[in-house]
Amino acid sequence: MNKTKRKIFETSMKLFADKGYDATSIEEITATVGVAKGTLYYHFSSKEEIFNFLVDEGMKLLKNSITIKTDKMSNSLDKIRAIVLIQIKILFKYENFITIILSQIWGNDDRSKLCKKYVFEYIQMIEEIVKLGIQRKEIVERDSDIIASGIFGFTCSSYIYKMRHDKVDVQKIFEEVDNSFLKKLRAKK
Repeated sequence: MNKTKRKIFETSMKLFADKGYDATSIEEITATVGVAKGTLYYHFSSKEEIFNFLVDEGMKLLKNSITIKTDKMSNSLDKIRAIVLIQIKILFKYENFITIILSQIWGNDDRSKLCKKYVFEYIQMIEEIVKLGIQRKEIVERDSDIIASGIFGFTCSSYIYKMRHDKVDVQKIFEEVDNSFLKKLRAKK
């Protein structure tokens, strides 16, 4: 991605997160970036295309980070633990992206449907690991969909914690999630 496209992308993400998609105009994006409308339209055909690109790139980053880390692991519970840590790190590093996804998931317009699609695919990715863990007797036998959705929700709730506190320790948050939730998934041997 070239410098101008990246600047448009990053500026749009910040504006969408701060003001909301509908309250952000193309004029505001171009003024903030310092480019002409024609330059923006050279890189993106519309505000909707910017949004779709932003969501697509963010979810690719999350999924790729998880795949790279978990492909080397054999134990399903270790994979789940890695997913939670990565998701917390991404929540904190890319706050604007997460704000957009979580704010847009509610509703039935095209943006909401796109965000739901990506979040549900991500939860499905977690669910497949949970199912394998149940099958291997590494994870307690429960409803894999509820567990996967719970992992996503529980991890997202750490963002609320971050919003309430000036300084946060990612490792401490992960350890609390691990002790409060993940350790309870371990199957008894």
